[in-house]
Amino acid sequence: MSALHLKIITPKKVVLEKEILSITLPTEEGEITILPHHANLFAILKEGIVKIKYDGNEDYLAIGGGYLETDGEIVNVLVSRAYGQDEIDEKMIEEAKEQAKKLLEQAKTDDQRQQAVALLRRSLIDSKLLRKRKRSSSVT
Repeated sequence: MSALHLKIITPKKVVLEKEILSITLPTEEGEITILPHHANLFAILKEGIVKIKYDGNEDYLAIGGGYLETDGEIVNVLVSRAYGQDEIDEKMIEEAKEQAKKLLEQAKTDDQRQQAVALLRRSLIDSKLLRKRKRSSSVT
C-alpha cells in the first residue's frame, strides 16, 4: 500500500514528520480524510482533532487553525499549535475551562469575550482529545 509523507509544523517547531496511511482533519468546509494519491488540495483548517493512521495504529492531535496542502504524496499541515494526547491532563483542562468561564463573565469588550470563548473552545477540544486517549487505552 502507498504511504503519505506527513509534516505538521507550528511556528515554534516541526511537531511530527512520518510516513502515514491517512490523515483526517477539520477544515472550514467540514472534516476531510487525505489518502495516498489524493488530488492536489489546499484547505483552511479550523481548531479540532486530527486522526493519523499508520502501521495499524492511530494517533490523535489537537490543532489550532491553519492550512493543509497536499499533492497526494506529501501532506504539509501548518497550524498555530499542535499537541498530542500525552501532552494534556484532565486537571489542566478543568483549570482552563474555569479560567475561560471567569474571563467570559468579567469581559467588558468584544475582544475580551472573543479571547474567553477561544480559551473555552480549546478546552473543549482538549477534553475531546483526552476522551479519545481514554477510549483507545481501555480498548488495548
